[in-house]
Amino acid sequence: MMLVRKAGERGHADHGWLDSWHSFSFADYYDPRFMGFRHLRVINEDRVAPGQGFPTHPHRDMEILTYILEGELEHKDSMGNGSVIRPGEVQRMTAGTGVTHSEFNHSPDAPVHFLQIWLLPERQGLTPGYEQKAIPMDPRQNELALVASRNGAEDGVTIHQDVSLYAGRLSAGTSVLHELKTGRHAWLQVARGEVELDGQLLAAGDGAALSEEPRVKLVARTPAEVLLFDLA
Repeated sequence: MMLVRKAGERGHADHGWLDSWHSFSFADYYDPRFMGFRHLRVINEDRVAPGQGFPTHPHRDMEILTYILEGELEHKDSMGNGSVIRPGEVQRMTAGTGVTHSEFNHSPDAPVHFLQIWLLPERQGLTPGYEQKAIPMDPRQNELALVASRNGAEDGVTIHQDVSLYAGRLSAGTSVLHELKTGRHAWLQVARGEVELDGQLLAAGDGAALSEEPRVKLVARTPAEVLLFDLA
């Protein structure tokens, strides 16, 4: 069973300095059909204008992943972390019992384009934590590479939930196959380009939920970048 979430049907908020598209209900956008999928709660596709950013704000009891597509995003938090996140890197922040952080685009002329992802943690009250890792670019070419998982396998970041996140950069004509174990589900998010998923053409910004399927088969119709969530 597959449910497609088209890019243009997502929630949208344009704040001038921030242009944000919401795959699931978020802030002032509410759609009872799309409150999340399994443990996946938020996928926001954000573009932050040059010299702008999110002022310090709180989070708690959420696993937050940031995946940069273009530009650079500076992060500072109440745990004492300060870093710049760039394309080819993934950041994980465990909000747990509570953290505050800010995110800022210091470029004078280039926007930053990224996906912000929230996952429900395996339990509340976790100790806050932070991780940022580079994703080797070559291994991601024309395959799905594990970038986040419960045990931090394959040098990805560790998330406190039974979820595995794969990233792939695919050349036109490339096909990839991901097997789903019994009882597992998948969410595919197309970040760039066009892919065919079991005969369904998906473009940048589109998402798809899969349940009761034995595998996920993708064919890139153009150069593409995708994120695939394997979920309990």
